[in-house]
Amino acid sequence: MKRPILIGITGGSGSGKSTVVRKIFSELPEEKIVIIEQDSYYKDQSHLSFEERVKTNYDHPLAFDNDLLLEHLKMILDGKPIEKPLYDYELHNRKEETVRVEPRDIIILEGILVLDDKRIRDLLDMKIFVDTDSDVRLVRRIIRDIRDRGRTLESVINQYMTTVRPAHIQFIEPCKKYADIIIPEGGYNKVAIDLMVTKIKSIIREKQK
Repeated sequence: MKRPILIGITGGSGSGKSTVVRKIFSELPEEKIVIIEQDSYYKDQSHLSFEERVKTNYDHPLAFDNDLLLEHLKMILDGKPIEKPLYDYELHNRKEETVRVEPRDIIILEGILVLDDKRIRDLLDMKIFVDTDSDVRLVRRIIRDIRDRGRTLESVINQYMTTVRPAHIQFIEPCKKYADIIIPEGGYNKVAIDLMVTKIKSIIREKQK
C-alpha cells in the first residue's frame, strides 16, 4: 500500500468543516476515505472532578493530546491500524472504549487546530481552512451543542464569550496563513470546493504514478 494522502481541514467551531468533508465524500470513492476527528484527541481528564473538567478551555491547543494524535497519524500513514479514542461531551472526558481505524487511501484530519502544531502540519499533503463569519459560527454552535451535547443556551453563550471567541482570535485565525486552500462562506462556496476536489484528485494521480 502506498502512503495515504493526508488532508487537514480546519476552521473555527461551526465554520462548516463537516460540510466540506461531505463534499469530498460525494466527489471521491467513499470506501477509500477515512476521517480522524481532532476532537477525539482531547486529553483524558479522569484525574479531575466533573466541576473541574467543565472549566477546561477546549479551544486551547493544550486541551489536545497532540502527542497521541501524532503517533496515530504516523502509524496510519505507515499502513497500520489505530485505536482512535472517543470523547464524551456530556461528561467532558475521554471514554474507556476506542474505535479501530484502518488505513485508507485518503485520510482526512478534521478539527479546529489541526494546523497549529508544526509536527502535524508537516505531515499534511493538503491544508484547507474553512472561513466563516463569527455570527454564523455562533448560531451553528448553539444549535449543535444544545441538540447534540446536552448544553443549555446560557452555557453555550458563556463558553463562546469566555473561551471560544478569544481562542479563535489567538490560535485558530492565525493558522489561516498555513492553508493551501481557503474556502469562504462556511463550505458553501461551490467554486472553491470544486477547486479543492480537483486539487485532491491531482494529488491522487501523482501518488499513483
